[in-house]
Amino acid sequence: MCGIAGFIGKGSEETLREMINCIVHRGPDYQGYYYSDNIALGHARLSIIDLSPEAHQPFFNNNRSLAIIFNGEIYNFLELKKDLEKTDNYIYRTRSDTEVILNLFEKYGENFLGKLNGMFAIAIYDFQKQRLLLARDRMGKKPLYYSVVNNNIIFCSELKALLKHPLINADLNLESLYHYLTFEYVPSPDSIINNIKKIEPASFLIWENGKIQKNEKYWKTNFKTSEIGFEEAKESLNILLEDAVKSRLVSDVPLGIFLSGGLDSSTIAYYAARNSTKKIKTFSIGFEDKSYDESEYAQKVAAFLGTDHYTQILTPKHTLELIPEILKNTDEPFADPSIIPFYLLSKFTRQKVTVALGGDGSDELIAGYPTFISHRFINIFRYMPLKNALLSLMNLFPPSDINISTDFKIKQFLRGFSENKNSIHTLWLGAFLPKEKKKLLQPEIYDKIVNKNIEAIERYNLDVESESFYNRTTYTYYNTYLLDDILVKVDRASMMNSLECRSPFLDYRLVDFFNSLPRSYKLNGLKTKFILKDLMKDKLPEEIVFRSKKGFGIPVSSWLRNELKDLCCDLLSPEYMKNQGIFQPDFVEKLKMEHFSKKRNNRKLLWTLMMFQIWYKTYLKQ
Repeated sequence: MCGIAGFIGKGSEETLREMINCIVHRGPDYQGYYYSDNIALGHARLSIIDLSPEAHQPFFNNNRSLAIIFNGEIYNFLELKKDLEKTDNYIYRTRSDTEVILNLFEKYGENFLGKLNGMFAIAIYDFQKQRLLLARDRMGKKPLYYSVVNNNIIFCSELKALLKHPLINADLNLESLYHYLTFEYVPSPDSIINNIKKIEPASFLIWENGKIQKNEKYWKTNFKTSEIGFEEAKESLNILLEDAVKSRLVSDVPLGIFLSGGLDSSTIAYYAARNSTKKIKTFSIGFEDKSYDESEYAQKVAAFLGTDHYTQILTPKHTLELIPEILKNTDEPFADPSIIPFYLLSKFTRQKVTVALGGDGSDELIAGYPTFISHRFINIFRYMPLKNALLSLMNLFPPSDINISTDFKIKQFLRGFSENKNSIHTLWLGAFLPKEKKKLLQPEIYDKIVNKNIEAIERYNLDVESESFYNRTTYTYYNTYLLDDILVKVDRASMMNSLECRSPFLDYRLVDFFNSLPRSYKLNGLKTKFILKDLMKDKLPEEIVFRSKKGFGIPVSSWLRNELKDLCCDLLSPEYMKNQGIFQPDFVEKLKMEHFSKKRNNRKLLWTLMMFQIWYKTYLKQ
């Protein structure tokens, strides 16, 4: 795992080095640079496969007509290498996947991308054609930002490094702010900074003659429903999961498994234990607040599988001390509080291993969230005679600080029913409703960007408009929440600790397989993840397989009234907001007082605002 940076056009070698210095946490083992004739390529390496200096980057082909900088892992590179060796006489200088990628590009051009199974952000420069290719993996595991300024292109793994280039102006993108207040993250392809974008998943960009010549998708999942029987589908899932995990166990450095005690991570641990020649290491964290703590379940799975298990219990003091440090390194405002325990888990895990496998992706692909159950009741609730009465009563439920409490689930279900049906899942997961943003934002800002947030959802519905509502919802989940929340959290928190994370559930073969299954194999009545649970019920303890989903978070609600109250009042002070000129102080004060007095649980709204303010003070203005 690594970090990449570069530009074609104006800029100095010193600028390139400053950009790489910003992301050295992604690759502390070696930093490599190429700079000549306004072509700049930089690489920060975290050595995983082939630790030798010969595998350092930028990496050149034999006649130095091509150069590559690459962040990620290609899990099928050995198979691809064997195929190349059947027809080529090329003598390999390394055992790295980087060299295989470059040879594939030399043989197949941009079509090489469809052959890769892995996670990656790739930049390849062709010196003869004076052409740059930028590409990102199918599911968007690895980040890649870019900006076009006049006839220059600048790119990097993290936004903060782009801001080191003198051509980049750090101007707030108001439409992205509007999206952020809804989603709690900035949805792709835009960023929070004007004129900085993200390469989209399964996409590549060609830069030549001072402009973008191509910006295309090279893969799109197939929702065509298979007629496969359930038992056959279950066996196929077993084979695909085993291969996805086995291929991700290849490493020249120590490797372990994130183990929460839930079904997804326990499944990965099961297949890892089956396919590892060594006793696997598993890692979990726990909390003093038992409504957030899952460590006892992780211990049970570890004992059942016979893993070498490590647990760390986190205290509020330990967690709170790290909040500013973590959130200043997320690049964009990011309001998913689970990044904090995940950062601490990554830090703890990195003490023993350099690579960790996790269970991310299953919830989005096979209906793991409670929202997938809730959406089955959308139409029923919309036509209930008492709907309006129920909506008006939702705030009578006393607020609770318990993780995923009953009152929280009821209120989240009731909110947003006046909105577009296609956007209701986003409103269930997100923070501010459109009517709340009108009260929150200063009128002159609101008038510029009103009604923009739904566009970020509708574009994905249009991509698959002929599909069922369920399939459209699934597609939207992994192009929004999975892409820009879950995977951003995993990438930033792990790479701050120089830890590589691999996600077997996001193997594109599994993605296509899940999307081809009948809905009843995934969401069967009110049973979520039906096929995975049926597969694993004889492989893991029953109490693990059929546990209710808990989530991975911290007790933000109670902390905002206690340990975090001073920070909240400081970041959201009326004086600061008045000078800032973005938010209406009176409305924010109302949110604070309601929460502090326990009249309402406004934790999602307040946390979303606080995270923006930390980002704003770090990246824009003090």
